[in-house]
Amino acid sequence: MPTAREALLNAALAALAELPWTAVRMVDVAGAAGVSRQTLYNEFGSKEGLARALVRREADAYLHGVERALRTGPDAASRLVSVAEWTVTAAAGRPLLRALLTGCWGERLPAPRPAPVRTRVLAGTAAQRRADAGPPAPGELLAAVRDRSRTVLGRDGAGPGEEACELAMRLALSYVVAPAAGEGEGEARGLGAVLRRALSATSPTAADR
Repeated sequence: MPTAREALLNAALAALAELPWTAVRMVDVAGAAGVSRQTLYNEFGSKEGLARALVRREADAYLHGVERALRTGPDAASRLVSVAEWTVTAAAGRPLLRALLTGCWGERLPAPRPAPVRTRVLAGTAAQRRADAGPPAPGELLAAVRDRSRTVLGRDGAGPGEEACELAMRLALSYVVAPAAGEGEGEARGLGAVLRRALSATSPTAADR
């Protein structure tokens, strides 16, 4: 059973699928989550705090998916392809993730700024203090994926070079920024084929060391 915090975040995300963020009301989010409005304010402090927590959870979920993808495949190149395919597939159906990866926040989405430092100190939970630090910029998210790739694959004895990690993510982001209309998962598979060829053309030390 989800905690009150998770239930509220789920309710906010469901509301955002139907309404622009400016039209999402805190009282409706609390009602959909089955908790009081006071509980919502205790958890997040404000609507901006809720937005920051929602965006932070999306970033964390994406990075967890990256770590799962890094364990899929027989070698470093295959695992980097899995990360790239996951990135494109996930972003296609998740507007918040697409905004995090590209830095392009549409009018329907929250685009929260970091909370004032004083407010962060007074926040009630460690999770909210972390969220109040603000969402990662696209470059920070890219660096986190690159670092996780090198760490996980290096631990398995198949650490790729930094160039290979950078190539995989930048190619994936190009597909996120300019998706082909109506291709869905087929687009991710097409990216995988392109990336495999690109990685095979690099030196062995870049793709498989």
